[in-house]
Amino acid sequence: MPTASNDGVSLYYHREGDGPTVVFVPEAGLGGWSWGWQHAALTGPYETIVWDLRGTGRSDVPPGPYSMETLVADLEAVLGAVDARNAHLVGAGLGGAVALTAARESTRVETLSLLGTAARASAFDLEPLLADPDDRAALRTSLESGLSADFRESQPDVVDGIVDWRADGDATRQGWEAQLAALEEFDARDWLVEVTQPARVFHGTADELVSPDAGRELAAGLPRGEFVPLEDAGHLVGIERSRTVNDRLLGFLEERSDGDR
Repeated sequence: MPTASNDGVSLYYHREGDGPTVVFVPEAGLGGWSWGWQHAALTGPYETIVWDLRGTGRSDVPPGPYSMETLVADLEAVLGAVDARNAHLVGAGLGGAVALTAARESTRVETLSLLGTAARASAFDLEPLLADPDDRAALRTSLESGLSADFRESQPDVVDGIVDWRADGDATRQGWEAQLAALEEFDARDWLVEVTQPARVFHGTADELVSPDAGRELAAGLPRGEFVPLEDAGHLVGIERSRTVNDRLLGFLEERSDGDR
């Protein structure tokens, strides 16, 4: 299986498609399954890279805590492994914070699409999503914090599938807590003006884990930021409003792709 390496830590990634490179950066603790909806929509016209953060799935689980600098260096290692000179980053939650930080520091980042992301640690409350992959009941219960009641009630088969995928690919408590430590000192508000790439901030208006107001604050602070509210959707907006997110994401990328990798 393909892996990148950062300071001896093996990072699993899946590469598919041909075209400008899109790299998905996952939410804390969630495996690559969480990008399944967007991966299916973008693969083909775009080369898609889905990877597991250290501490998750098929990547190594070194002792924590992890720092934001380490997770950004991991992302840079993945970009280097796939020879992505220019990449569109799509990040969720913690992954959005990693993508945002990378955009400030890396010359490889062309655009940002951030889902359920904020510019400051105090706006994140991701603990309710944490659940042991071996405890299916806890996995299901934790989804109450990430998905709206309407979605859970109207899409029970999808919820069942998510529980299965989480049991197979999510982080253990050790990995999850090590990842969440990277957010403890995170505060981008003073340097958002340095992130000049085009950016869209997608946010469910019923997000219980990252306030929609924090998403608006993030978009307003980015020189080329745009806030995209998804009415009544919860934190996992890429799942709940996958069709809308995919349409908006494809349009955003098509406007800005120059054909380079």
